[in-house]
Order: sequence, then structure tokens, then C-alpha cells
Amino acid sequence: MVMNKLSGWDDTIVALATPPGVGAIGVIRLSGINAISIVNELFPSKNLLEQGSHTLHVGFLKEGPDLLDETVVSIYKSPKSYTGENIVEISCHGSPYIQQQIIGACIKQGARLAKAGEFTQRAFLNGKLDLTQAEAVADLISSNTAASQKAALHTIRGGFSENLKALRERLLKFSALIELELDFSQEDVEFADRKQFYELINELKQSTDTLVNSFQLGNVIKNGVSVAIVGKPNAGKSTLLNSLLNENRAIVSDIPGTTRDTIEEIINIDGILFRLIDTAGIRKQTNDKIENAGIERSLEKMKEADIVIYLFDVNNDKGEIERWKEEAEQKALKFLLVANKIDELGEAIAKDKFGGIENVIFISAKGNLHTPVLKEKMVDAVLQGKVQTENTIITNARHYHALKEVSRSLTDIKEGLDNKLPGDLLALDIRRCLYYLGEITGEITNEDQLDYIFSKFCIGK
Repeated sequence: MVMNKLSGWDDTIVALATPPGVGAIGVIRLSGINAISIVNELFPSKNLLEQGSHTLHVGFLKEGPDLLDETVVSIYKSPKSYTGENIVEISCHGSPYIQQQIIGACIKQGARLAKAGEFTQRAFLNGKLDLTQAEAVADLISSNTAASQKAALHTIRGGFSENLKALRERLLKFSALIELELDFSQEDVEFADRKQFYELINELKQSTDTLVNSFQLGNVIKNGVSVAIVGKPNAGKSTLLNSLLNENRAIVSDIPGTTRDTIEEIINIDGILFRLIDTAGIRKQTNDKIENAGIERSLEKMKEADIVIYLFDVNNDKGEIERWKEEAEQKALKFLLVANKIDELGEAIAKDKFGGIENVIFISAKGNLHTPVLKEKMVDAVLQGKVQTENTIITNARHYHALKEVSRSLTDIKEGLDNKLPGDLLALDIRRCLYYLGEITGEITNEDQLDYIFSKFCIGK
């Protein structure tokens, strides 16, 4: 089903566009055919219906004889507005009481309260944004790192849409030729050059798979990375956590088993959020039931983590570290081996002692020695040099699953060409591929799907 305009979208909506609560100002937004006339009834200073688009007007809002507030009213006339409809934004004082009074007055004049994401949904329905750009608006609002901000802005500017448009247009061209062949099936002619078509499918498959594979990185950018700091008691895990955070978050003690439960904190390193988890020290024998429970939880966190930092004391036995490394590799864990307390043994001696073990990072958590190197290695372990926010990075699970279907369809088309299938069977796979491409951008969708997508937005956006 191709979406144009859904029924029931010809009214005027109103909502608070700024966060609720006390502030210097609040912005109340209206969108719809009657937005300007509704506010005009409350704005006796001048006739807003006679004012130009993209203009600001200072004056008092009044409901009958009652003064509501002194405000700045911004007017954006259709179609040159965010939603493509008439929009009015009222900048009032940041009192929740005043905001509710103004919203109530607008409702009495004929507006209704907006649903979550309804302004952006109208922008999509009016062709101001495609669905990928609309969803990126929500991602931009919730972005909390430079990387997530840049990824969202790239999509809002149409980077992802341009990729999909190019894929779809090239496939549509050959699809039309295949469909034309069906009209002349009795003539046994081929309008679509199978060799060129095969080369196109290979190219599209490569481009699609690149987008699909970027989702792992996109998920990291959007949701962050969990990092479990594990090791034996007194390896310095809590000290390392405090050093990375640059604050005394965890209790540090020479007594083994001081950390009884996991402690989680978030740190931003080079635009990536790392959720650091300080775990209870892992040792095989202890009679303390509480400590045993903490150890079990540590093992669970290690299995769930995206990265495991195995911290060990440089005074430990080398063979013990080698055995842990071997077990971790067998379990397919992504881990960093970190040798701590080089200030006690000496860096040169420590490196010589563990020289046979690859990729050990030598630090002193207590002395903040080489902890910046550890941070760099953490980022490298996640990004592996792949982050280029100028390129499209998939951060949306819906896009990811649709692109996987596109990839499967392209594989089926390729196999059909290999097996010299007739045009009518190839056309089925081509239509399926085009369907999923259209579903991503919103060219093909339905009302329930849109309601679900935009329900995750904040009110007023």
C-alpha cells in the first residue's frame, strides 16, 4: 500500500514542543490548516492572517478578557514548513501553568492535543521527509555522543535515502524491461540484457551487504558497548574503574573480596559510550556465600559483555594468564588482556615476563600510567577503524531487517539468472526486492506500521 494522506489528518494539533517543567521559556507548537486562525483568536495585537510566512510577532495572548502571557508568535505557512502545513509556534514563559493555560485555550478554539511523533508523521505524509529521515529525527533527539549525532544527521540530510534511491532506480529500470518481456512472451524476445542485469545484481548485492554489515557498528554507536572488567581479587579492577572514570566511584581495598556485586558506570570515549562493569573478583574457593553470589554474577556479566577486560597483577604466574587466554579464545570472547601494577614490578621487567603473550596492555591503574592507551584499544576493539560517519551506517533495526530481505531477494535473482529462469519467475523476486526497498523509505507501508514507528517519538515532535 503506497501512503499518500491518511484519513483524519486534516485537523489542527497542538502540543508543548519543549521539555515539560519550569524553564526560562516554553514553546507550544500548532500544525494544521487552522493553526494561524486559532492563534489569531487569542492574539489581539495584530491580525496574524495578514502576516507573511517565516515572521515573528511580539504581543499578549488573551482568552476573552483574561491575559494569558506576553509571547513571541512564529508563523510558517504551508507548504514551506516542517510539516508542510501551516505551523505556529508560541514562545511563552516557562511556567507549566502558563503553558497549560495556552494549550487549553488553543483546544477551546478547535485544536486537539497531538499524539507522540504526530508533527514528524505529518511531515512524512506530506512528503517533506521520507521514513528513514523521519526516524532519524528521533535518533537525533536521543543522541548522546558525537558519533550518534553525526550518524543521525547523515540520515536526516538524505544520505541513506540517496543510497536506497540509487539501488531502487537501477533495479526498476531492469524490472520494467523484464515486465515488458512478459507482454511479448509469445515472441520469445529478451529486452533486458542478462549479462548487464547479472552485473547489476552483483553490484547491488555488494552495496546492500555493506549496509547490512554496518548495523553492528551502528548498534554500537546508538546503544553503546558493555565492558566487563574481570580478574582475580585484588587485581585492581575497582582502581581501574576509578581511573577510567577519573573519580572514586568504587571502593578500593587491599582486602580480597571487597567488591561483592557488580558496579556499572558509563564513560564516553571518542564519541562511543562504554558501560563499564566492575565485577567481583573471580576465585575458585571461598566460604563466603555473598562473595560466591558476586562471583556468579561476574561470570554472567562476562558472558553478556561486548568486550571483556581481563585485568591481572603483573606479579601473577604467566601460565595462569595463558590458560585464561586460551579458554577465552575457545569461548569466542572479545577480550583485552591488561597487566596492572607495573609501577610495583617495573615496566621493562613486566614486559619481559609476559613477552610471549600477544597484545598485552601494560598499565598502572593506581598511577594512571598508560590508561589512555587502554582507552584507545577499547575504541579500536569496537570500531576496528570502520567508523566513517560520512558513509551510511545503519542504526535502525527495522532498516536492518528489511535490508536483509533485500539481500535475500537479490541472491534469489542471481540464482535465477544462473539457472536461466524465465522472466515471470525473475519478476517475482524483483518485485519482492523492490517491495522491501520501498518499505524502508515509506513508499510502501501501512497505517499500523506508521503508528508504531511514530509512537516512539516524544510529544511535540
